[in-house]
Amino acid sequence: MRATRRRPCAEGPFIPFMNEPRESGNFTPFHKTGKVGLVHPQKNRSKVVARIPYADMNTESTRPLVDRIVKERGSVLHLYQMLLHSPPIAEGWLNYLTAVRQKSTLNGAIREMVIVRVAQINGAQYEADQHIPIALKEGMSQQQVDELEDWRNSASFSQKEQRVLALTDGMTRNVQVDKQLIDDLKADFSNQELVELVATVGAYNMVSRFLEAFGIHSDDAR
Repeated sequence: MRATRRRPCAEGPFIPFMNEPRESGNFTPFHKTGKVGLVHPQKNRSKVVARIPYADMNTESTRPLVDRIVKERGSVLHLYQMLLHSPPIAEGWLNYLTAVRQKSTLNGAIREMVIVRVAQINGAQYEADQHIPIALKEGMSQQQVDELEDWRNSASFSQKEQRVLALTDGMTRNVQVDKQLIDDLKADFSNQELVELVATVGAYNMVSRFLEAFGIHSDDAR
């Protein structure tokens, strides 16, 4: 089972996803299109839209937060425009994700590997769209990204990275995690880093669930 589509893009890897398509129709793998992942047929693209309208960013309650997001992030992504229906939630979300992404001591390649793996398991295409380029910039190899779905049978991941991915898979699929795995990770990370690692997995599961509940895509009209 695979996710519905990717935004048009000239570079990047093919990431298989595991959820059912939102719309019926034929889906073309990237190796036949030159695009990343799976793309929705052009004739049906207008049918795939967010399930509620995006928030008005020019109201008294949203403008201050819009200004902050633009200052910190450069622009207001689709995710944050949807969150702006509730400015208190958007503000709390921004604070939390800024801490996870920009203020933690966790290695950037580890952080982004976790985020992309969460997106892959949950079929969150938007999340992958945003984070695969960051993962490559932070130090993940193209081969690691290409082999992430079948990481257990790949030689591209160190034992430490395999333990991180086991944690990510366990938390995302089952919630509960084996105590022995946490004990093993104590040899890889400080207590602070381990808290940040678990918080990153949890945070981006929250992100993907929000995205998929509302059907948010990076090329939605707004």
